[in-house]
Amino acid sequence: MPNQDYWNIRYKEGQTGWDVGNISQPLKEYFDQIENHDLSVLIPGCGNAYEAQYLLENGFTNVTLVDISDILIRQLEERFYPKYQDHLHLIHGDFFEMQGSYDLIVEQTFFCALDPNLRENYAQKMNELLTENGKLVGVMFNRDFDHDGPPFGGNREEYLDYFTDRFHLKHFSDCYNSIPPRQGSELFICLSKK
Repeated sequence: MPNQDYWNIRYKEGQTGWDVGNISQPLKEYFDQIENHDLSVLIPGCGNAYEAQYLLENGFTNVTLVDISDILIRQLEERFYPKYQDHLHLIHGDFFEMQGSYDLIVEQTFFCALDPNLRENYAQKMNELLTENGKLVGVMFNRDFDHDGPPFGGNREEYLDYFTDRFHLKHFSDCYNSIPPRQGSELFICLSKK
């Protein structure tokens, strides 16, 4: 299973093929609907954190990023501090060891980076970290890959097995606004904690 060293090498060498260079359109459109900019937001496996940048630039005041790569976290500190220091909390660590509670957790290429054996744990931990009315919102691949991951593929039917017992499925369907290379291969999810 990929560990800190694996991800550090990927970021150090710029091997970030999953990185589209900006916020994904489905998440941008979702964020634009949110009126309460004081929600506590968590972005696990945050990568280059374009979603966090968009949130911060648009007045969100309580964003937490976590990633296992210390190289990446240092890069994010350089990029975001001191401008957003009062509104952004950066954590170098393992998502599965996190504590706390969040109103909104954002999924963007974290699920597909994890070994599929961890998917049940992922769903459980997401549920634990959400506040009573909290939501898990994001984009997930709805396709298989012809290589050993990451990314690891999957499909809607498989994913439902992980989430239906723990979440109300407000939205769990094909993305209509994916970027062209990912058209027809992504799901948009909006799940609320049961």
